[in-house]
Amino acid sequence: MQVLAKSQMNMLLVMTAASTALFAQSRGPDKSQNHTRVLDARMIVGQSVAATERSWQARDHYIYLERDEDRRLDSLGQVKSENVDVTRMILVNGARFEQLVEHNGQPPAAKVQRESDEDLDKLKHETLAEQTARLRMDQENRSFLQDVLEAFDFHLIGEEAVDGRPAYVLQATAHPGYRAHGKYGKMLSKVEGKLWIDKQDFGWIKVDGQVTQSFTMGLFVARVQRGSNIILEETRVGDGIWMPRRLEVRASARIFFLKSLDIGRILTYSDYRLAADDSYSVSR
Repeated sequence: MQVLAKSQMNMLLVMTAASTALFAQSRGPDKSQNHTRVLDARMIVGQSVAATERSWQARDHYIYLERDEDRRLDSLGQVKSENVDVTRMILVNGARFEQLVEHNGQPPAAKVQRESDEDLDKLKHETLAEQTARLRMDQENRSFLQDVLEAFDFHLIGEEAVDGRPAYVLQATAHPGYRAHGKYGKMLSKVEGKLWIDKQDFGWIKVDGQVTQSFTMGLFVARVQRGSNIILEETRVGDGIWMPRRLEVRASARIFFLKSLDIGRILTYSDYRLAADDSYSVSR
């Protein structure tokens, strides 16, 4: 389903951004760093992984707005073209569905609205086999969190305040001898960055990462080039629950290995609200 596919790709982008710190291959602190500090870093990351899993599970019970600014840039970084979509993420039979509200400031075209209505109807009447396949894909998309402590060595490099909240600042280095597994393993080993973890409930406040080796990413149907930058900011929406607030990507990509393209992508999220347990929500 076209609408669901776009939502899944945006979720993949969020996960990639989050992983730019957890799956870093940047150079760690000096080896003279004391053993207690390293242990502290692993404990912090362990807590943050558990907190992130709780937040991702809680996200399945929220509806919210997403603003997607998709830009093509010239060699100076100026915008050559831009498309802006505003969608409401709703829940249908426990599944996330993306309803287009606006495209470039206008209501959806009749054809697009008709296709969305058809996809919505299919989701409302999905078979048990379709539901099983969807749930399996969701589980696969989140499974990489379980590999974090095994795959990487973590280092606490300081503490800072972010948006008024005290945070741990961490970097990570690949654990020697670890072999990537799962469909995201190889991609995630090609990014580096920093992660700011909230000191109170271990949510991810901010991630700032950079691509160190090119990799293929379905979001762009392209090969994302070295030097592409990803920044993720999250917001606390409930007791220990953190959700994406803003995601910015500056990527150099090569489409089908032929055409070079500079891409700017900004996703902003707002109006988080808990949905009813049996919810089928509609856009305003």
